[in-house]
Amino acid sequence: MTSRALLRSATLATAVLLIGGSLAACSPAGGSGGDGNSSDAAAAKSAADLGGMDGLVKAAQAEGQLNVIALPEDWANYGKIIAGFEEKYDIKVNSANPDASSAEEIQAADNLAGQDTAPDVFDLGTAVALENTAKFAPYKVEKWDEIPEGNKHPDGLWVNNYSGIMSIGYDSAKLPEPTKLDDLLDAKYKGAIAINGDPTQAGAAFAAVGSISALNGGGVDNFGPGVDFVGKLSKAGNFLTVDPTPATIASGETPAVFDWSFNNVGAAKEKPSFKTTVLPGKAYVSFYNEAINKAAPHPAAARLWQEWIFSDDAQKLYLEANAVPVRVDALKKSGSVDEKALEQATFGTSSADWVTPDTKQVEAANKLLTDRWATAIK
Repeated sequence: MTSRALLRSATLATAVLLIGGSLAACSPAGGSGGDGNSSDAAAAKSAADLGGMDGLVKAAQAEGQLNVIALPEDWANYGKIIAGFEEKYDIKVNSANPDASSAEEIQAADNLAGQDTAPDVFDLGTAVALENTAKFAPYKVEKWDEIPEGNKHPDGLWVNNYSGIMSIGYDSAKLPEPTKLDDLLDAKYKGAIAINGDPTQAGAAFAAVGSISALNGGGVDNFGPGVDFVGKLSKAGNFLTVDPTPATIASGETPAVFDWSFNNVGAAKEKPSFKTTVLPGKAYVSFYNEAINKAAPHPAAARLWQEWIFSDDAQKLYLEANAVPVRVDALKKSGSVDEKALEQATFGTSSADWVTPDTKQVEAANKLLTDRWATAIK
């Protein structure tokens, strides 16, 4: 649970679209092995360009390493996802600055450009992703056809990977369960309520304001009611400007947190009294975006990571952590998804309950937050 990524969006998909810090030193980015070299891998738009998956694996193993950034081990099961990649392909993953925001991911790529420590891949929010598509390499994974059209760039510059539902985590040993938004204005929540970061920088915090807005008579087309309500929380002395982490939750410093459901559920591992609820009404959902750095020092490993992320194994690891994988419909069709886990991850909500801003709405919300947020929480 961190404030790592800015503005993860797109519809939560298909038939339900709807389910309907610096990097560790690594070897120079030399030849990619196999039948090609690093230039071949950097130009590859699919595994077929390197002779298929066997060729891609061989090229990536010749590079031997992969640089990732902004992937906390306790966020959406990335600890297991990274370990699974290392074990399956015998490639070392260098994980940098896990708590970085999306903007900081791009900044790191700029600062480290041309160095073998630059990020190979990104995990970004929509606003940052759309602003930086010139930095991404087009690539289509083998599972491309099982990813809904609304969840991918047509050329594969970015692809949605997983989502969560905005929720409230609360220490049930100290606080009553909130059943509606106005409950949080009660004195019982004095100095208790936090959101996961600065909404002008962090995707979870942006989504928290969007969720509050949707529950306060506004919506994804107007974040004003969300900012207004947080202003009321601040005036009542109930709002905290502390960035919540598993440690602050475990210590009781942040006893109530607006955050992605998978983060709040995960916090209960260290704090068993920390419960998660999704308030009745519109449920804010938002996808994260996977992308390959066009200047990746390990271009074959970057593309193999992309294949891993959208594989059945990695997609099911997201679900294991209460995140909803983008290929959930394909997993359901094949009978390989745990229906109970899916019900738990979605908190019983369906696409009829979900709201997510489109690109123009994200831009408008960003402007509003930039103009009003600092004043609202004073």
